[in-house]
Order: sequence, then structure tokens, then C-alpha cells
Amino acid sequence: MLIAFSVSPSGGPAGEGAPDSVAAAVADAVLVVRSSGLPHRTDSMFTTVEGEWEECMDVVRRACEAVGRHGPRVSLVLKADIRPGHSGELTGKVDRLEAAVERAQGEAGRGQ
Repeated sequence: MLIAFSVSPSGGPAGEGAPDSVAAAVADAVLVVRSSGLPHRTDSMFTTVEGEWEECMDVVRRACEAVGRHGPRVSLVLKADIRPGHSGELTGKVDRLEAAVERAQGEAGRGQ
């Protein structure tokens, strides 16, 4: 399964003083993902992890807990591709897309 998620602090700081930056909170979440040992990719909007249901959801839970240490509220956006029996989809889906784009470009070039 693939789980793409975005987690960030929401609301004010947990204690007194200046609020933690969103980047610091997200960095803590990314460290949880990187230390998980699961295949993963982080881009400007989401972090995607690949693995079994329990291990992926555990990473998401722990990433939320890490962000939660930065404030009283956490925002989580999650999208999952649940496809039992498949692995390597973190790169496989992108590889298939790129091949389709190349085919489409070739077909568009022949049609001119």
C-alpha cells in the first residue's frame, strides 16, 4: 500500500513564547518517516510511504505525535492506495506514467 500524507501543526503554540515554525514541526515528522525503514518520498506537498497497512499507519501516527509536540492541534491529510500483493509502487507508478507520456508524445509527433 501507498499512503501519501501531509501533517502540520494547527493553532497556537503548546506553551508560552514564540510559536514553533511549521518547518521545524514537519521536519520532525519527516525524521519519523526516514527512521521507519519504509520506502518513502517527500515532496513539497506530501510524504508518501510504502508498506503494509499496520506499518504505514504506525508511521503516520508517530509523525502526527511528533508534530503534536509543536502545538495543541495537528492537521492531517491522508490518501491511500490499498493494493494487496503489490510492492515497488512508489517508483513503479511513476515509471508507468513516464512511459505513457513518452508514448503520447510519440503519437502526437506522428499526427502532425
